[in-house]
Amino acid sequence: MPTPLDGPAAPPDPALPGAPPPAEDPPAAAAEGNEVTALDTASLIIRLVVGLTIVAHGYNHVFGPGGIQGTAGWFASMGLKPGIVHAWTSGLLEIATGLGLAFGFLNALSAGAIIGIMVVAGITAHRPNGFFIFKPGQGYEYVLMISVVALGDAILGPGKASLDHAFGIEMHGWTGGLVALILGVGGAALLLGTSWRPEKKPVDAG
Repeated sequence: MPTPLDGPAAPPDPALPGAPPPAEDPPAAAAEGNEVTALDTASLIIRLVVGLTIVAHGYNHVFGPGGIQGTAGWFASMGLKPGIVHAWTSGLLEIATGLGLAFGFLNALSAGAIIGIMVVAGITAHRPNGFFIFKPGQGYEYVLMISVVALGDAILGPGKASLDHAFGIEMHGWTGGLVALILGVGGAALLLGTSWRPEKKPVDAG
């Protein structure tokens, strides 16, 4: 047994069996936890490209060559009435959710709103024209890809280079994907069920 004359006991050798691991330096551990990884970078690239594309799309709906009235007339011709309401809603929602996705703010909700916009566009404007985007009238290839990428981003999460990470908002993985899917598909179904009234084409009697 050591006595006071023996002095302080030497710290255990980490190389010996059963020795506790050396304590990790807290600042170094925190720095390592905040390091941007390859997955964070991949999420950032996806969010910036898709988000800013949606922003541009919304800007064009409101401020494009035909203006908001042209967009309203187009929506009304597809059966989304009143056209002016849907034109403003679509344009502003695309700008807001596109920015949300690009900056990683409420990422799963932003992705879900984008999915909803693409589902509505796919059903009302693109579905009758087939799959490929180069078909006359444009098929649903583009809106399908945007929807799938948005859903994947909701599952992946916004990563560390995002406002969600800065504010401590955590909604990703299966939870983020489920929230985005329910919001997108559910919101689209609600809108179509309440506002979509396409004109029935006359049946050819010949």
